[in-house]
Amino acid sequence: MAFEIFWVFWPALNSLSLSLTRWNGITPAEPVGLQNFADLWADPIFRTALSNNVVWLLGFGTLSVAIGLSLAVALNKPGPMVGAYRSAIFLPMVVSLVVTGLVWRVMYAPDGPINGALGLIGLESLQRQWLAHPDLALYAVLIAAVWRQVGYIMVLYLAGLKACDETLEEAAAVDGANAWKRFWRIVMPQLKGVHTVVFAVTVIDALRTFDIVWAMTRGGPYNQTQLLSTYMFQQAFTAGNLGYASAISVVIFALAIGFIIVYLARQARNED
Repeated sequence: MAFEIFWVFWPALNSLSLSLTRWNGITPAEPVGLQNFADLWADPIFRTALSNNVVWLLGFGTLSVAIGLSLAVALNKPGPMVGAYRSAIFLPMVVSLVVTGLVWRVMYAPDGPINGALGLIGLESLQRQWLAHPDLALYAVLIAAVWRQVGYIMVLYLAGLKACDETLEEAAAVDGANAWKRFWRIVMPQLKGVHTVVFAVTVIDALRTFDIVWAMTRGGPYNQTQLLSTYMFQQAFTAGNLGYASAISVVIFALAIGFIIVYLARQARNED
């Protein structure tokens, strides 16, 4: 408890108190009340970052969970090379997000493998400067993040599938239920605990994403790939506005807690 208070709760409360001040990290902090939060809503870059975080949360969560679950179901059977496939899919999680971002930055380069492959198959019209295109850059970075995350989600669901009672599925098959009905009516309800863990992990990872965006675009072009985390970093360590950055961190914390509490409350009502 002492460790948690010192390393988790005290910094969190300190961030909350800093969000009510104007402070550059050197001179004494000047109390400003809720002015930082009022300034946030009038800040167009903050609004862009907030809307990007919503897009990121929906895209990152939906794609990584859907692909990860599909891979877990497909690889939850003994067979040749299954272990090799699992290891290969999980391998990107071993690599740091910065390295992942740099690799994908090379992939998206104008003369990189993606544009090269499009040229080889005669789709030159689809070639783009992916990370410099204001409408495509965020989704290009999102694909790289999902590529890394699916292995982690797959492992979580594989652990859950191993704990499912196979006799229930066999009994449903005897009663005439097809594979699709067995999966949705028998397997999915047994994965409720895993769903909760996956949801919490996905929401937290989506809201604190920083490394891969910073390595690939640094929030550009024209702030079109700014997330709350990258904008917070810029305000804190580039502009030296630590009070304003702390206000952004409070917003990130509130969003994460809000999503998780709503989900857990809904799960509790369903169980009742």
